[in-house]
Amino acid sequence: MFLYRQLGVDKATGGAYDAHVIRAAPGAKPPIGEHKHTELDVLFVYVLNGWVRFGYVGHGEHTLKAGDCHVIPPGLSHSVIDWSPDVELLEITSPAEYKTIDTVNGAE
Repeated sequence: MFLYRQLGVDKATGGAYDAHVIRAAPGAKPPIGEHKHTELDVLFVYVLNGWVRFGYVGHGEHTLKAGDCHVIPPGLSHSVIDWSPDVELLEITSPAEYKTIDTVNGAE
């Protein structure tokens, strides 16, 4: 669904942080189902280009466009509902390694 370009922050910080640029893969179709991240302190998203719409369980839908940013709280179930073909995101996490759990099927 998405292509990730690592920026080397994970290696530079010994795994304390990670940063990568995310783009939609050619032909990728939304949505990305409901999931949550565990063993994670911070997940920060900054929209570099285009737009993306997230859905947050208990908090509704939010559309972010170029120049917008937000933090997804640890453990909050969310989905990626839609995105523009030219979407480009900068995502920063701490720590670099964490788990993603499908909250519908319970799979990691």
